[in-house]
Amino acid sequence: MSHVELRHLTTLAAVADEGSFGRAAARLGYTQSTVSQQIAALEKAVGGAVFDRPGGPKPVRITPLGAVVLAHGRDLLAKAQAMAAALDRFKAGDGRVDIGTFQSVSNVILPLVVRRLLDEHPGCDIRLFEEETDRPQVRELDLMFFDGRIEGEVEHLKLLDDPYLLVARRGNFPDGPVRLAQLDGAPMVAYPPVCDQPRVEQALARRGVRPRIVFRTAGNETVLSMVRAGMGSAVLPQLAVHSADVGSDESLSMHELRPGLTPREIFLLWQADRTHSPLAARAIEIAVDVAGKIAKRA
Repeated sequence: MSHVELRHLTTLAAVADEGSFGRAAARLGYTQSTVSQQIAALEKAVGGAVFDRPGGPKPVRITPLGAVVLAHGRDLLAKAQAMAAALDRFKAGDGRVDIGTFQSVSNVILPLVVRRLLDEHPGCDIRLFEEETDRPQVRELDLMFFDGRIEGEVEHLKLLDDPYLLVARRGNFPDGPVRLAQLDGAPMVAYPPVCDQPRVEQALARRGVRPRIVFRTAGNETVLSMVRAGMGSAVLPQLAVHSADVGSDESLSMHELRPGLTPREIFLLWQADRTHSPLAARAIEIAVDVAGKIAKRA
């Protein structure tokens, strides 16, 4: 059975459907001798005749052995056709892509990427995984958005710089930039000490600025709710501020910091030496375009 090929089964099905080697040859675009050779090779592989050949104008008849081979052969041909169709869809950009993300990217960048992918490839399967962690598991995903570089066999594609802004309850600071020194000892709502948050606090400390952290939470909306409530101000990346539309909130004010903090860097990561699917490759192209437009608007 190791010598049975799909072309043999295709010829078997054509002869069974047409009732003659000649009509099967015409249907397949073969010569009649080629059909005879294909059937002979099949019969050798399965160990017996698959057709009775009465000769003359009478149609050929499938043998009991041929009927068994044909029944399983049609299943194999259907699966081969399904695989070919799936491969065509895959090459056209359908299929599945697994993307890791984090909060502010999920709110600002990723919806635009997802919408364009779905518009271009309505049949694609997009799986998203959001986690706030210092050790993202890139190996398990096709792509991952992350706010920093990580060690190991990982490719890094920088998308944009995300500067930090001060968000405060309106009236707590005059309009315009705020000096970092004004935050020393001031109450502040902050993220947990993961991802880029430790770098922010270390950068403040190097300048002799040590805010009094009164509450930590991973939720952007919770941070802003506590600022509105008067718990303290917050140093937030611009993506987080814009995703919450702080500019239209009359209870809050935004301020540049003087001197400014080094912006966090937003990267797209993937396992080194990985061959991207067409869908993943297109997701990278769209993410670069979306991030570029966001950076220009900033």
